[in-house]
Amino acid sequence: MGVNHSEAPVLDALARYRAADELGFTPPGHKQARGADPRARAVLGDAVFFGDVLANGGLDDHLARGGVLARAEELMADAVHADRTFFSTCGSSLSAKAAMLAVTRPHHRLLVGRDAHKSVVAGLILSGVEPVWVEPQWDATRHLAHPPSADAYEQAFIEHPDADGALVTSPTPYGAAADLEGIADACHRRGKPLIVDEAWGAHLPFHDDLPSWAMDAGADICVTSIHKMGSGLEQGSVFHLQGDLIDPAELASRADLLGTTSPNVLLYAGIDAWRRQMVQQGHQLIGDALELAARTRQAIEAIDGFHVNDAADFCGPGLAADFDPLPVVMDIAELGTSGYRAADWLREHHHIDAHLFDHRRISAQLTHADDDHTTERLLTALRDLADHAPALRDVPQVALPSPAELRMEQACLPRDAYFAPHAKVSAADAAGRIAAEMITPYPPGIPVVLPGERLTEPVLKYLTTGVEAGMYLPDAADGQLSTVRVVAEDA
Repeated sequence: MGVNHSEAPVLDALARYRAADELGFTPPGHKQARGADPRARAVLGDAVFFGDVLANGGLDDHLARGGVLARAEELMADAVHADRTFFSTCGSSLSAKAAMLAVTRPHHRLLVGRDAHKSVVAGLILSGVEPVWVEPQWDATRHLAHPPSADAYEQAFIEHPDADGALVTSPTPYGAAADLEGIADACHRRGKPLIVDEAWGAHLPFHDDLPSWAMDAGADICVTSIHKMGSGLEQGSVFHLQGDLIDPAELASRADLLGTTSPNVLLYAGIDAWRRQMVQQGHQLIGDALELAARTRQAIEAIDGFHVNDAADFCGPGLAADFDPLPVVMDIAELGTSGYRAADWLREHHHIDAHLFDHRRISAQLTHADDDHTTERLLTALRDLADHAPALRDVPQVALPSPAELRMEQACLPRDAYFAPHAKVSAADAAGRIAAEMITPYPPGIPVVLPGERLTEPVLKYLTTGVEAGMYLPDAADGQLSTVRVVAEDA
């Protein structure tokens, strides 16, 4: 079948379903909005319910003979130069786990950048895979991690030649990109596959002024969140495959093992529509977004107390290999307040939601959906924030550890610690104990503490002072960190 990117197989099938007046005696139980609470319909609109049909036995027949999903995946693969593409309605959190389990297996080793998202760590816990942590490149001045270098992966393979492959996160939520070609080369010279968690890079294939995307850089599997930098709905994810190091059937099986048997067709439709939009208009849309980002960055830089991090800050020896300017990361240390307090103030006073925020930064993620109107509203809010900064300066200080102090001993496998009998101890008494939980400041969702790591005083102090300053820890059993879950001493 030829490639025609004006098609949108999922959207077209939904239109046919409505036009045919199909009557389902199947889930979902709202039956094309007829049974939905009118109050829900008033808020959500009927289109949400009209698009909520079974994938098989609704959108397609029960044997999928219409090939709706397969055709949509084929078109996506062609659009981004992959051999195969798989859609997921469970977010990149599932896609990353499926990719890991297609590359390695329980009790085997996998090289993993320590700046991995918590979903990767969840995959390690579920699988029993032993991580070989590859250290990020730390900017000790800015207290920020950039992706590990190719040399770091090379050295990790030298020390652990039995590792089944490698995983790297690129770009980071801050826009810092790894040397993917170098890392892929370190893998492929050994016949080992590379997984790239490119959740923040859905837009990368569609403009040459952005960092190289994973498939073009030689990765074997790439995981992408269509909802983050694209036009898809939340939880819409794709994972791409190329080369012959991974069996497509194995990858599909791992995804089936972890995924839902009730996929939301609305998410498929969002992915399908994004692909068509980008193939037909992507270069122009992303180009316009890059120009808008450049103007916005310049305007923010002119506000007293603001510095916008750019390639000069993030790239160079010992730092990132490349840079995506659409995440506009603002260092507000000179304002004398924290990113936590600034983000709260922007939401309360201007109804502006910052993307990332920490002890000294806030970030505004721009996409092709932004324009002069949205960025002018952002700029107005930031200028007002600068004017009100004196009233926001009495903030609790976060005790920031050095890069070396952040790294703790992996005393046992994440899986073993997570499922071991555990105890709750005071954070003041937890140093020296083995963590039995993940502790992850969110956003962006990179764990500071992993199950199996031996807790240290600097890390505990960082987290407890962070909570006092406004840090959010959604996965800790005690979000205020009065207590920490640790492996019981007799386990």
